[in-house]
Amino acid sequence: MDGFLRSGSTPQKVAFRIRIVLGAAAGISNGQLARSLQTTKTSVLKWRARYCERGLEGILDDAPRSGRKKTISPEKEASIVQATLETKPAQATHWSTRSMAAAQGVSDTTVYRIWKTHRLQPHRVETFKFSRDPNFADKVRDVVGLYMNPPDKALVLCVDEKSQIQALDRTQPLLPLRPGIPERQTHDYKRYGTTTLFAALNLIDGNVIAECQPRHRHQEFLRFLRRIDRTVPADLDIHIVLDNYGTHTHDVVRQWLEGRPRYHLHFTPTSASWLNLVERFFAEITERRIRRGTFRSVPELNRAIVDYVRHRNKNPKPFMWTTKASAILRKVQRGRANSEAGH
Repeated sequence: MDGFLRSGSTPQKVAFRIRIVLGAAAGISNGQLARSLQTTKTSVLKWRARYCERGLEGILDDAPRSGRKKTISPEKEASIVQATLETKPAQATHWSTRSMAAAQGVSDTTVYRIWKTHRLQPHRVETFKFSRDPNFADKVRDVVGLYMNPPDKALVLCVDEKSQIQALDRTQPLLPLRPGIPERQTHDYKRYGTTTLFAALNLIDGNVIAECQPRHRHQEFLRFLRRIDRTVPADLDIHIVLDNYGTHTHDVVRQWLEGRPRYHLHFTPTSASWLNLVERFFAEITERRIRRGTFRSVPELNRAIVDYVRHRNKNPKPFMWTTKASAILRKVQRGRANSEAGH
C-alpha cells in the first residue's frame, strides 16, 4: 500500500482510504484517525469494513450504484412520442414541454428527456419546396454530372444574381465586442437604396467574376455575359449553370448566346436553386460582409462587395460537390412520399 501512496498517479480518494487502513493497522483508534484525516468516524469504519470484506480491491474501486429508478413506463413513453408526432395542442401550432406534460400528466423534465432520446424537436421548423419541373431528374443528372466530371478544355461557371441587396446603416453606433458580451447593434436601420450582385463562380478553382448593377433585367444580365466573354480566354468553351429566371431566357439573351457556339447552358430544375453552387458564394458574402456591414450609400456597398471578391480571389477555394445525382433523386422521392403520407 505504501507504493500507492508514493505514486503520483493514485487518486486522492484512494490515497485517503489507504491512510485509514494503514492507520488502523498501526493501532490508531477510529476517533484519532477521523480527527487526523479530518473526516468522520463513520467514514473510517466504512473503509475499514470494506477492506476486511474485499481486501485491497475493496478500497480501490467504488461500489456500483443502482441509479435512480425509471419512474415512467414504456407504454407512457410511447404515448408521449405518438402524441408528439401525430397531434397538435388546442389553440397552438406545436407542443411545448409544459403543454405536453400537462396533457400527459407527467413533468416537463420527463417530456424533455423523452424528446431528447427520440430526437424530437417540435419547436423547430424548416422550409422546403419540391420542384414541379417535369424534367427534374434529367436536369439534376445533367448539372451534377457536370460538377463531378467537368469537361476538358472548358470552363464551368455557376451564374446567378443576388438582387435587392440593401445599403443599410444602423440608427445608432454599434456597441463593440467585449469579453462575454457580443457585438450589439440597434434593431432599426436607415435604408439608402439597393444593388444587384451578378456573379459567376468558377467550379474548378473557386474564382468569382462579379459585378454590381442597379437592376437585374435582361439588359444587365447581357452586360454581365459580355464581361464573362471578355474575361475567359477565347479558346475555351464555357459551360454555364443557371436557373430558369426570365432574364436568363430572354430572346435577346438567347440570340446573343446562339451567335457564340462556345457557350453551353445547363439549367437547374425550377425551385431548385440549391443545385447552383454560386448560391454557396452568395451565402458566404452575405454572412461575412453584407449582413453586419454598415453602408451609408449604394456606391459604398458596391465597393465593399467588389473589395471582398477581389480579396477572396487572391486565395480562392472551390466549393466541392460530392453528392451523386442518384442519391439526390432518392432523397427527393422519400421526401415526396413522406409529404403525401402526412396529408
